[in-house]
Amino acid sequence: MRYAILQKGISRSFPEGDAFLAGASAAADAEVLICLGAPLPNDAKRAAILVELGTECLADHTGLEAAPANVLGFARYRNGDDVPSKLVEIVRHGQTSAAALDAARAVFADKSLEVAVCNDQVGRIIDRLVRPKYNAALRLLDEGLATQADMDLTCKLGLGYPDGPIERVIRGGLANHYDVTSALFDVYGTTAFAPARQAVVAARRRKAK
Repeated sequence: MRYAILQKGISRSFPEGDAFLAGASAAADAEVLICLGAPLPNDAKRAAILVELGTECLADHTGLEAAPANVLGFARYRNGDDVPSKLVEIVRHGQTSAAALDAARAVFADKSLEVAVCNDQVGRIIDRLVRPKYNAALRLLDEGLATQADMDLTCKLGLGYPDGPIERVIRGGLANHYDVTSALFDVYGTTAFAPARQAVVAARRRKAK
């Protein structure tokens, strides 16, 4: 599946030097367009048009009514400033065609990336699952339940995690965690998404610099 990249600015999913960027074709030859910060084109002839998402919904780009059947959103999971993972979350809307979804899957699968598909919700799958866990771990650390090392060790040995939740969220950046959880909390209003104190402090210190 041939794809072209329309890019404006830096992409979190595909940073400079990523092999996915090097595999792109010329726009005239491509069946799929990948928009990395670039405006969404109106091109019904393409098999699929994929819009890179941050914390926003796909509907922010397409509108809520009569969204084009060949437009989807996507985000490659990345823990803060860590190297991007192999997982790409594809976002579909109510009018997404099966052919467009198949084309989107093929583009990423051809580059050995794993795909998960979800409906258009802020936070998609991963952030809605893991951000409350990070907040809970940070709050338990604040309450003095145990040291960071002990809580991370418990999760690694007891639950089989490759790294502990506090270790992971700190490595990814507490200010980054604040940005994501704040966006989730603004939409859902659930206390589990309210940024933990350490993340709030990190964000304020970032702003003060």
